[in-house]
Formats: sequence, structure tokens, C-alpha cells
Amino acid sequence: NFSCLLHKVTYNFTFSIIILIFIVGGFIILLLSIAFTRYQSIVESKDTFPVGNITQDIILDCTFDPSSVNGKLAVDATITWTKDGLGGVVYLYQDRAAQLQNQNLQFRNRAELFQNAIAVGNASLLLRNITVEDPGTYRCGVSAPSGHGTVSIQLRVAAYSAPSFTETNNSILTAVANTWFPEPNVTWSDHAGNILNGNTSLFTNYNRISRVLSRLEQPVLLNETYTFLIQNNLVKSVSSATITGKQSTAMAAVIIATGPNTMAVVERGR
Repeated sequence: NFSCLLHKVTYNFTFSIIILIFIVGGFIILLLSIAFTRYQSIVESKDTFPVGNITQDIILDCTFDPSSVNGKLAVDATITWTKDGLGGVVYLYQDRAAQLQNQNLQFRNRAELFQNAIAVGNASLLLRNITVEDPGTYRCGVSAPSGHGTVSIQLRVAAYSAPSFTETNNSILTAVANTWFPEPNVTWSDHAGNILNGNTSLFTNYNRISRVLSRLEQPVLLNETYTFLIQNNLVKSVSSATITGKQSTAMAAVIIATGPNTMAVVERGR
């Protein structure tokens, strides 16, 4: 009887220990879960693969959770923009003000935040007058009352313009596109998609921006439609010219890369 009683007590004790372990384990998991939720990245970007048009401005999107904690507000956040491979910062916001003592000279008077929008979680960077020196990986780091985190944005830059067409008296079709970067490739084709020979020249200035001049090496035919393709790894321009006998008509579409494997039409014209 004593043996049975001892066995029963031992069993109950072991069972109680197991229950206690489960309770403590669950409590620890709950605490870790709360801590992870509290400190997980609260920073995101809707566009991590943007393309900037040279000489134009671009906004690098970055947002964070603006929730207040213990009396601290979103405007009390520290927002740090950096670019991989460069010393200093692109932009630093701290103590409710810009702190630009350590700003890289490349971004002096060109980078700014929308300070009136920080209160709603907007940490986006406005970068003015895009140049060929600006592509690279930018990082938006935020330390806010609601948490902290970093998002990386791969900025690429391009320059593009749709071509204009002229037809000479000897029925030679010429296409001119004034602004392209990176250096493009050019292809002529007829309405059936047959590749035609063309004579193409690229005139590149000190900013590495090219002017494209291309001529068909054969006389054009009446009522034929010719397609002129200019493209590089970021931008594609598909234009067509129809020879009507009086005045050729042209249509164009500029297509830009929106991701590693995706493209989108951003401009159409006639």
C-alpha cells in the first residue's frame, strides 16, 4: 500500500511539474511575442526599385508606424538616410530637426524630408535634380516610439525621350531622340517585324547622356509602317512611322522598368 501511495504521489508531482513547465513556457513565449511585436521593423516602402529621370526630382518612399508611446510622438523619431558606399549621411533628422553636419557633399541642398508629414509616419526623401552619380542602394532607418527598422531602396537613373521622324526628298527616313542614358541600342523594322538596316550615331556629352540619330539605309515605301526601337536595360521606346505620301504620321510609347522583371508604359504620344 505504501508503495502504491508513493507511486501515486510521485505521479502527481511529476504531472504538476509538467503542467508548470507548460505554463511557464507559454508565459515566456507570450513575453517574447510581445517583445518581437514591439521591436519588429515598423519601416516599409511602397517602391523599392524606382527609376529616376535625369535632371528631374524623385521621391524615395519610406513610411513608419507613427503611434505614440509613453508620451513620445512620431516627430520624436530619428530618421537616417544613407547610401551604400558613401561616407556621411544623405539626410539625418533627429531631435525634431535636420542634423546635416555630417551630410555627404553629393546631397548638399538636394535632399530633404517632408518634415510636416513626419507626424503621420512619412519619412520619404525628396532628391532633387537627379544625376548620373545618384544610382545605388539607399537605406531609410527609423527609430521611433513605436519601434525601429530599416528598408533598402535600389535607385536607378535613366534619361529618355521619344524620337521625332523626318523624311527627306529622296525618301530616307530619319529618327532623332535627344536624351538617352544609359547608352541605348537601336533597331529598325517593317510592319511584318523584319529587321532593317540603319545607320545610327550616338553623340554623348560630358554627362554621359546620348543623342540618338538614326537613318534607314533604304528608301521608304508608300503606306508602309516602320518601327523604331530604342532600348537599354531600364527604358524602352517603341515608335512607329507610317508613310502616307504627304506627311508621315508617328506614334510612340515609352516603357520603363518597374522591377527586376517588370515593365510599365509611362508615356504615350503621337
